[in-house]
Amino acid sequence: MADERIRPATEEDVEAVLPLMREYCRFYEVEAPNDAGLAEMARALIAADDSEGILLVGCDGDGEVVGFAACGWKWSSLRGARVVVLEDLFVNPASRGGGIGRALIDACADRARALGAPIIEWLTQPGNARARSVYDATGAEAETLIEYAIELRP
Repeated sequence: MADERIRPATEEDVEAVLPLMREYCRFYEVEAPNDAGLAEMARALIAADDSEGILLVGCDGDGEVVGFAACGWKWSSLRGARVVVLEDLFVNPASRGGGIGRALIDACADRARALGAPIIEWLTQPGNARARSVYDATGAEAETLIEYAIELRP
């Protein structure tokens, strides 16, 4: 990872990442799951081999965790390969504009490339103009697909 502000998350980062994950949920107007579930996700990604999942953190100049990126893998018949999905990306609003978000994307792309992924994909809301300006600057191309989801209730 070229940007020294970005690094793989460690167990010691879980408590700092949890508030960012809750804020990410609030941004998307989703009630945050319980902290136990978020912590389990963070710990699973921390413990995972990068070929199964990635959790990166972005730190400010004082070393404080101010952002995170969570990636997973999926098979794509359209690519004939496993691809990386940037599931979650969030930077504390007070820390935006300093390049942490772009650096997190670049670090995810570097890891994905090193592991042989042909592409990294992610979604955002159409009205998320600030994030889209960062995404557009990476050279990423927006797809025109519509996402569907079925809520699976027990």
